[in-house]
Amino acid sequence: MEEQEIGKISDFFSRPVVAGITLDNSVKVGDKLHIKGHTTDLEFTIGSIQINNVDVQEARAGDSIGIKVPERVRRGDSVYKIVES
Repeated sequence: MEEQEIGKISDFFSRPVVAGITLDNSVKVGDKLHIKGHTTDLEFTIGSIQINNVDVQEARAGDSIGIKVPERVRRGDSVYKIVES
C-alpha cells in the first residue's frame, strides 16, 4: 500500500465528530484515508464529504471539506490517501 499526502486538518468539531480538511489533492467518497499527527494515527474509509454543508461525491485540490471521522483529530495533522498498488 502506498500513501499520498492530500492535505492537512484545519478544524475539528466534536458534535458531530467532523474534521475540516484543506485539500492539496483530490479525494472522493469511498477512498481510504490515514490521518497522522503527534498523537493521532487512524485509518478509515470516507462515507461522505461536505463542502459548505452540501454533500458532494468528490473534492479537488484547494477545496475545504468536512468529513466524519471515527475519533478526535487535531489541527495540523497530515491527511493521506491510501492507494492500493
